[in-house]
Amino acid sequence: MLKLRNHNNKVEVFDPIRKKWVILTEEEKVRQYCIHQLINEQNIPASHISIERQIEVNGLVKRYDIVVFNKQGAPWIVIECKAPHIALTQAVLEQAGRYNKTLKAEIMGIVNGVERRFFKINYETEEISILPDFLSLPLAIREIKKTVKFL
Repeated sequence: MLKLRNHNNKVEVFDPIRKKWVILTEEEKVRQYCIHQLINEQNIPASHISIERQIEVNGLVKRYDIVVFNKQGAPWIVIECKAPHIALTQAVLEQAGRYNKTLKAEIMGIVNGVERRFFKINYETEEISILPDFLSLPLAIREIKKTVKFL
């Protein structure tokens, strides 16, 4: 459940990862929904989730939306969030792909609150397989959790 407040005539949401109030934009709604799903539906510890951190991509400073880290501290899932009115186009997928080129997460997803697309990347074989949408991701996570242990 999202924790909301009205502050200076703006609706804010409490982000449990950043531990602060942020303005509730359309994109933030999607990001908070994903965080809620990861913590409450997938049972991923909040301590393994990072939100809106800077990374260097091709010499430029960028900010990813969500990264989930495994117990060893390596990126496991990267999720690019967009507002519902932003279509999940090839350009959005390429944006997430550029971030993941640096992060090298095993799972990459793009979401906009209407659509969800997730992919599993095998870096050894260079195969990319389409995973069921985010609501079905528990199946993929259960499969992968056999090799990834959380604190």
